[in-house]
Amino acid sequence: MRIPWELILAFAAGLLLMGFAGYLLLVPMRFLWRLAAGAVLGALVLMVINAVGSLVDFSVAVNPFTALAVGFLGLPGAILLIVLQFIL
Repeated sequence: MRIPWELILAFAAGLLLMGFAGYLLLVPMRFLWRLAAGAVLGALVLMVINAVGSLVDFSVAVNPFTALAVGFLGLPGAILLIVLQFIL
């Protein structure tokens, strides 16, 4: 029993297409997981800032936008939100 070379070629092309499709689906998911983890850590940092700031009657709003700003920008994002809170 012989297997035609066209069938082997079609099988290899299908495997390559499946691998490429998997890669295209994996890259955005990795970015979304990193963004979600940054948002959670940003919210935790904002809660710590609010806990320390409550001693001097200072608070920063904890919402998805501020949490993402701190999670994405890190320490400069937290400083930016604190400065904006003092300005506004």
